[in-house]
Amino acid sequence: MNRKKYLLLALLLTMVTAGGAQPPARRAEAAAKVQKTNANNLTLRAKLTFPTTNPVSEDVVWRRDVYRELRLDDAANVGLAYPVVPTDGNMNLFTLLFKLMMAGPARGGVNVYQYRLDGQERFADDARIKPLTFLDDHHIFYEKTDKGVHIDNSDIPSAEVKRYYIKESAYYDQTTASFHRKVVALCPILERDDDFGHGTTSYPLFWVRYDDVAPALAKQRVRTSALNQAETMSLADFFTLHLYRGKIYKTDNLLGQTRPSLGNDSTLTQEQRRIEQEIATFESRIWGDPARKDSVDSTEAQQQGTAKASRKREERKPVATPKRLRRGASQKAAGSTPARVSVRRERH
Repeated sequence: MNRKKYLLLALLLTMVTAGGAQPPARRAEAAAKVQKTNANNLTLRAKLTFPTTNPVSEDVVWRRDVYRELRLDDAANVGLAYPVVPTDGNMNLFTLLFKLMMAGPARGGVNVYQYRLDGQERFADDARIKPLTFLDDHHIFYEKTDKGVHIDNSDIPSAEVKRYYIKESAYYDQTTASFHRKVVALCPILERDDDFGHGTTSYPLFWVRYDDVAPALAKQRVRTSALNQAETMSLADFFTLHLYRGKIYKTDNLLGQTRPSLGNDSTLTQEQRRIEQEIATFESRIWGDPARKDSVDSTEAQQQGTAKASRKREERKPVATPKRLRRGASQKAAGSTPARVSVRRERH
């Protein structure tokens, strides 16, 4: 009996030793892999909760890309501009993007890409922006220390960012039979006074992929009400639920038309409304035309009502009975029949 106990104890010790004997290099590699996955990718729960955050598939049957201009003085977008200076861990959208750019992918940040003259985004290695080059080009004060570059929060020009360009993709996913609208890219726009005092000059700073910054947006809160300070949500929810408001200034078409090529403001407004209506119409008619369906249903109901009324009228009609023969005719008919003769048997 004691021998069995000793054997069981030895077996347990061997299993524990084997489990903890994993090489340190392999453990470090596994931990780094998990950390990298959690930092740069969405979790499974986030993908299930917010399906529109998944990458847009290239084999969708219908897709329409539009570019919108979000003004931060609009009541729907004003929450993206505050707080101007980070307070208690809260920061506005540009400060968050700025810190992610300065950190870089090696330290949990992201890459940003040049804004080209044609306004198209190009996420290629040769289009990446170096953080120090960005600081020098836009005259942002920084200090070099032993630990790297130090920038005070008050030197981040978040107050000068007045607008954003966003690229939005509306598409129909045939694999899930569902319609989605997803933000694909963000571009902050810096506005500074002209050196000669003739107004302000706009500087689109960079393009950044939305999927790259989505994990950080999910952790940052934004106020959605000017009257209730407790009414907040994450920046990821703000963009996923499309609570922002912005006019279309460009769309991906064969001509690549932008604001200058669309003519005056009246023509631009008409074109914006037309594109918005096209997207809304497609979304509402995924399962068929509601107006036509209502018309068919009403016609069918009307036909059923007509048939029911006809059946009721048929039921109310008196049943036709055969006419009685006239008395004379009946007597004549009775007289025409031969008389029955009764013959009594006589007794003999």
